[in-house]
Amino acid sequence: MNGLIGLGGTLVLFVVLGAVIGFSDRKRFSPRWLLIAALLVAINDALLTRAYGLLPDLIGGEWNWQGKLLALAATLAIAASPAFGFRRVGLTIAQEPGSVRAALPVAILYCAFFVVIAVAFPDGPSRGEEMAFQLTMPGLEEEPFYRGVLLFALDQAFTGRKRFFGVDWGWGSVLSCFLFGMAHAFGFSHGSFSFDLMTMALTAVPSFIAVWLRLRTGSLLLPVLLHNFGNSFSLLA
Repeated sequence: MNGLIGLGGTLVLFVVLGAVIGFSDRKRFSPRWLLIAALLVAINDALLTRAYGLLPDLIGGEWNWQGKLLALAATLAIAASPAFGFRRVGLTIAQEPGSVRAALPVAILYCAFFVVIAVAFPDGPSRGEEMAFQLTMPGLEEEPFYRGVLLFALDQAFTGRKRFFGVDWGWGSVLSCFLFGMAHAFGFSHGSFSFDLMTMALTAVPSFIAVWLRLRTGSLLLPVLLHNFGNSFSLLA
């Protein structure tokens, strides 16, 4: 129940914020796509939590393999639908011409960010399952969702764009990073909501780099690889 209340709080904040932004530029706003994005978040959260514990854990282990795999399967099914499309959400290994060279310094910056975090907040000894999970699941599940189908839906909701650092940014980019940060930093337990600003910063800030890479290269390949590097580097160091 705590997880469901936490999700409800996140979605209320998201929809209210999105509506305020959208109706300030009504001609370039689609409320329908904003609600689709909210529905995507709800579906993703329900599957990650195995319907908030109602579904049996058939895989087992200390890490959430089943929740991640269920959420990934749903993301791929959504991406395959005519309203989305694999290429349009970035599920392709093809890179935009000239983008890899441009992306290399940004990728190095992304890696450097997590190296600094690993040094500042070292982890204890890792187990084999933890290493396997962090090297695969975070990037494989979260990037296709947050920088793939969710970003696509939000970009349909907010069609205004501003050119910055060589890519066209919209409110969808900002809100997808906001939701990614909230998924890690916001929750409900012991009868009250909680919010961790440090966690929000450590997740939302690098997600802007991942969005830039997705927009510049046209692909989720680099965001997936770098995300898994960020999650696992502290375990390898």
